[in-house]
Amino acid sequence: MARVDVIMPQMGESIAEGTVSRWLKKVGDPVKRDEPILEISTDKVDAEIPAPASGVLAEIKVPEGETVEVQTVVAVLETDQGAPVSAPDSGDGAGAGSDAAPAAEPPPSPSPAPAAALAAPARTPAAAPATTADERLRQRSTPLVRKMAAEHGVDLSQVTGTGHAGRVTKKDLLSFLESGPAPASAPAAAPPSTAAPSGPVVHPTVEAWAGDRVEPMSKIRKLTADHMVLSRRTSAHVTSFYEIDFTRIAALRQAHKAAYLNRGARLTYMAFIIKAVADNLRTHPILNASVSGDSIIYRRPVNIGVAVALDWGLIVPVIRDADDLSLAGIAKAVVDLAERARSKRLNPDEVQRGTFTITNPGVFGSYIGTPIINQPQVGILGVGAIEKRPKVLTLDDGQDVIAIRTMSMFSISYDHRIVDGADADRFMADLKRDLETFPDGAL
Repeated sequence: MARVDVIMPQMGESIAEGTVSRWLKKVGDPVKRDEPILEISTDKVDAEIPAPASGVLAEIKVPEGETVEVQTVVAVLETDQGAPVSAPDSGDGAGAGSDAAPAAEPPPSPSPAPAAALAAPARTPAAAPATTADERLRQRSTPLVRKMAAEHGVDLSQVTGTGHAGRVTKKDLLSFLESGPAPASAPAAAPPSTAAPSGPVVHPTVEAWAGDRVEPMSKIRKLTADHMVLSRRTSAHVTSFYEIDFTRIAALRQAHKAAYLNRGARLTYMAFIIKAVADNLRTHPILNASVSGDSIIYRRPVNIGVAVALDWGLIVPVIRDADDLSLAGIAKAVVDLAERARSKRLNPDEVQRGTFTITNPGVFGSYIGTPIINQPQVGILGVGAIEKRPKVLTLDDGQDVIAIRTMSMFSISYDHRIVDGADADRFMADLKRDLETFPDGAL
């Protein structure tokens, strides 16, 4: 009988820790190789973790709700195999429900972490002492922690790290923000007119009444709450509304949806919307940008994030280089990412590096909404319900008539720091034109 360790996988090179969200098996249960045995939650993605071997779950070392560093043993399997199965390489990231390992998280810009910083110490060669404060900072923190520290104006050299080799973890930083020195003491603070909002996101507490049910936020809900509050504090939100006539697209969709199904794609309204948005972001680059201090970063790729509502929260998978994809390619990508988001099989890099976001509250019947910008982007499109409504049309002879048309209301929330009303309106006018005159040749 061999014992096989189940470890907390590294879901991308900037991920230093993960939380055990739920155990899918209990001690004594038989498990098969690649069968999901627990769910984990990280700062980037939720995922199901498969068993590295077939056997019996002999021991659970980390209970639900506890956060531990990557490569921590969370459980032990007993297996009849003659040789133990080796744990995944710490640099590759563990699979989430399939044999293939997910792609490593792309290094964030502008300060990617060296791959060796997250490698197992046994395989890391002795490094020369850091010669600068910046190098020392990179060795004892991850890009995620450094980004959080920059947002809150914290000097990481003041934070005591409890991670491996003194590494500052996200938990260390949050504890410091709650009890440490005021962020204003950090050196080289940006001028108030351009600095990002400082201080931790604090959610007011209210009294629970008799008979109320109180439960802690899930990790994904807490991250979403913090992100939304931070976005409202960061960007000057303005929202514009446009009415879109989908009658032509509805006819095209009806005529071609069977052929698309035969090609393995579902021809949804969202596919048409993403295609038109991607094409127009190339011609309206200010909506595909980010604010960095006193500079504007015009993103080269057009990466469209599509918000997906889950039973346990919200996640935004990203369609990379959407402007290079055909309508069929986008249709396949939308369905694939949504299905894998709901089954917790997304890779960390599939929820990162979006340049513009689309949210679709209309799928639940909402007429319109005013979405909050997904930082560090500067625009988000809200899609209202697409349904038949009466519409006044003017005929060629100038006579006005009331007709039944397939209509929707769109909203765009944009960051007025760099996006003027004229910029957003020109983008929306072109988007409206392209959707209402969608060409047959694009199918």
